[in-house]
Formats: sequence, C-alpha cells, structure tokens
Amino acid sequence: MTKTPIIPNLPRRAVLTGGALAVSLAAPSLAQGRLSLSMATSWGRLVPGPGVSAQRLAESIEALSGGRIAVKVYPAGERVPALGVFDAVANRSVDLGHTAAAFNAGKRRAAAMFTAVPFGMTPGEHAAWLYDGDGLDLWRDLYAPFNLVPLMASNTGPSMGGWFTKPIETLADMRGLRMRIAGLGGAVMTALGVSAVSLPPGEIGVGLKAGTIDAAEFAGPAADEALRLFEAARYYTGPGFHEPNGAAELLVNADVWAGLDPDLRAVLTLACRAEHDRSLAAATHDGALALRRMTRDEAAILRDWPEDVVEAAREASREVMQGVAAEDALSARIVDSYRRTQNLLAGYASALPGAYMAMRADG
Repeated sequence: MTKTPIIPNLPRRAVLTGGALAVSLAAPSLAQGRLSLSMATSWGRLVPGPGVSAQRLAESIEALSGGRIAVKVYPAGERVPALGVFDAVANRSVDLGHTAAAFNAGKRRAAAMFTAVPFGMTPGEHAAWLYDGDGLDLWRDLYAPFNLVPLMASNTGPSMGGWFTKPIETLADMRGLRMRIAGLGGAVMTALGVSAVSLPPGEIGVGLKAGTIDAAEFAGPAADEALRLFEAARYYTGPGFHEPNGAAELLVNADVWAGLDPDLRAVLTLACRAEHDRSLAAATHDGALALRRMTRDEAAILRDWPEDVVEAAREASREVMQGVAAEDALSARIVDSYRRTQNLLAGYASALPGAYMAMRADG
C-alpha cells in the first residue's frame, strides 16, 4: 500500500520551510473561473464546536485558494438531513460534507474508528495514526467504494460520558436506559444493557425533555453547553470512555477531488489540518470555561463512573473490536493497525505526557 502524502501532489509554488507552509497560488482569472462547492453538515448553523468549525473551514478554503474556490455551507436539515451527509456526498447531491465518521457505521462498522474507539487513542495519538502511521491510507481504502475521499477536518476533543436524568451508582442502573449515543460507543453501551438510540445532535435536547431518551452523549462541554443538555439531564458523568477523541471529517466526492488542480487539493488538505488544530484548541479552552460555568451554577452535577461500569465497558469494548475485525479483511487491517499504534504510543504517553500531568497535579 502506497502511503498517501500529507500534502498531495503539491506543486513547486507551494514551499514548505521549517514547519511553516507558504502557498503562492495563481491569481483568479476569468479563464480559470471560480469553482463553487456545496458543503452539507451534520450540525446546526454555528453550533459551538463542529458547527463553527464547518463554517470556518469553508472560509479558510476560500481564502487559501485565493478565491478560486467558494464553499456554500448548508447546516443540518437545510439541504441534507443531519445523518444523511455521507450518502449526499457519495451521490453528489452535494460536493462536500462535514460530519463524523461515527455516523457512518451503518455503511461500514470500521468507519466509526475514524472518530473514536472506546478506551482508544486521544486526539494527538489519533492524528499520529493518520499522518505518521497508515491510518489515512486505510481510511481512504474504506471509503473508496463509496466514491468518497475523507480528510480529518476538526476535533471537539475528548467527550464526557453523558448526561443522565438519574445518577448512575452501579452497573445495574445502566440496564434498561434509553441513551442517545453514536458509533462504537453505542455497541459498548448495548452490551451493558442500554438501548442505544440514534438521534442527530439538534434533536438530543428535545428527546431528553420529552422523555423518549433517559441519557445522551454528544461531545465535549462546550458543545454540550450550547445544546443546553443540562436543562433536561443534570448528572454529567464521565469521563467519556466511549469517545476519547472527537475527530470530524470533511468528505469530498471523489469525482470532485479528481477534478481539482493539485494545488487546490493541497488547499483542502492544509485547510483541514489547520482547522483540526484550531478547533481542538478551542474545544480545550472553551470546554474548560463551559464546564466551570455549568458546575458553578449547579446546572450540571459532575459524577464519576462507578468502577463496575468501567470494568464492564472495558471488556465489552474488547468484544466490540473483535466483532469489527471479524467483518472483512480491510476491517481486520484497520483494527490491527489501530491497536498496534495505540500500543506503540502507550509507552510514550506513560513516560511523558501522562507522567508529567500526574507530577503537575501532585504539585
């Protein structure tokens, strides 16, 4: 397998020096024209976190392309249903999609691994797998039959475990709950006796208030606060073992991608890389503020997972991953690559960031 270049087919006029990229693009002209691309998203307009990120990404693509590309953003429901972005880009009802791979598990279960794996890698580790391991190549192999090219486009950071209408004291309290949860985390919760419910982000609060669900997870504190989930379920339980990483994706229709000049492919690639870093920083900063606001006002009551829930979830996660690997040869390769990378990085995380954070806390 040929490793996908981080900057695909970058022409000579794009020069990388000392980690800083300077892209000099030809000025727009009538001959070149202006390429208008449509982008459907799974998020409400300017929802903190992914909604803001999608709009900012569109603006970055236009700026970096020197105006040669204009991206029109269609938030969830305006042109495509929130959970219909994958199909819409595949059949080219729209050119681009900003969504989460976890929503695509109905197409291929292994797709959810490109958002998060329960008890899996953190955002930095996940990025290392994609860009310095073989994760990106495997991701593109997985989506190729759907006529899609994926790029990691933003990140809401690690999630909390979820909002519950009643406190979780033991594993028994989980059984019978109806919980909005996506991706592989949903399969883990199902193994714990929870009924996993699929709801687009904009409908989570409605479901909690109506009592059609008893619990819900979405993203980190900033996005959760924006949806005002604390108004219907006060017990904020965590951390989110189901989603230690909050990567979102930009889906590009493969025919659109093939028709782009090499420097414009580089623009999309680099805009996504920059937006991932920018959104992760915002999720960290804004998430800290949101968590402080919600707990200070007692809108949210922080709870730790009971130990028996964590142990049961850990075992269920192993079984879920075995099931993903058993589906087909490509899924097995993805699971094996993910595990090998996580094991490789575990020693580093323990020796440096983990040990440092523990030392800092002790001080």
